[in-house]
Amino acid sequence: MAAVLELVAGSYEQVVCGYRVKTDDKEWRAEANFTHHAHTASISAVASSERFVVTGSKDETIQLYDLKKRVEHGALLHHNGTITCLEFYGSSHLLSGAEDGIICVWSTKKWECLKSIKAHKGHVTSLSVHPSGKLALSVGTDKTLRTWNLVSGRSAFIKNIKLNAHIVRWSPEGDRYVVVYNNKVDVYDTQTASVTGTMTNPKRISSINFINNSVLAVAGDDETVRLCDIAKQEWVCEFKAHETRVKAVDSFNWEDHTVLVTASNDGFIKMWKLQLKEADLDTQNNAKHQKDELSCTFPSFAEVVSELLRPKKVRMVEEVILEDESKPPKKKKKQSNK
Repeated sequence: MAAVLELVAGSYEQVVCGYRVKTDDKEWRAEANFTHHAHTASISAVASSERFVVTGSKDETIQLYDLKKRVEHGALLHHNGTITCLEFYGSSHLLSGAEDGIICVWSTKKWECLKSIKAHKGHVTSLSVHPSGKLALSVGTDKTLRTWNLVSGRSAFIKNIKLNAHIVRWSPEGDRYVVVYNNKVDVYDTQTASVTGTMTNPKRISSINFINNSVLAVAGDDETVRLCDIAKQEWVCEFKAHETRVKAVDSFNWEDHTVLVTASNDGFIKMWKLQLKEADLDTQNNAKHQKDELSCTFPSFAEVVSELLRPKKVRMVEEVILEDESKPPKKKKKQSNK
């Protein structure tokens, strides 16, 4: 029996587009499911849980959309800058980062801001939550890589780096993490917190995604997607995915293979079937990856935007803004009796 997947994408046109992908053995079919004019400026970040889709924008807001009820669920207004990164931990918490240098930890139960942390002196460019949920990494324009204790909400470790990094990601098992700056990927070991290897992409890197604990998909400012084995520090596969630069890459496991999802400035979203085997990761020349584009087409953004849903009643959630608890309390001045 065919299963149904949900695929959500944000656009420069301020619109969030949802697609329903129906799967079967021979052909995957996609159709526009919903559109939501969520913001007053271009969308800069998207994340989803089982129930909610959250989007961040240059309009400095985080908008909530209920996938189950297909209605707006409100807005989070704590940040004073472009929202740069959003990430769920399970279905219970959301982390957000912005150009104001702040990282917020939100409870999805009542959408309360549990913690507001002044994370970087410059912009927060990327964040990533450890699989355990106890730690998070962040990078910013202050040339630092910071480790956060999410239990206490305080900084656990600060590492100075030579350049401004724009992506940081934990591996699925949490035993290593990668930091991206320009066209380079630095691989770190968690035991030593030191760089164990560096991979260089021909173009500036725009997006990365761990396919498994050692294979990383890399997309950059060209039409090619490349796979690298970060354990062996070698490129193992590459293929032309789009006609222009690949803006985003994601993946999920499906039956006996991996599905790689790519989005490009050419306006297309594509889904690729990847079958990776350990024996195929020996060398780049002998790689035997079976790479087949799934028979899955998506309407263009112009077609989808023209079918915007009628406005619905908006149920706003209560906004809870907490003071920055990472700052020490101000000392009261002693009064002297003269």
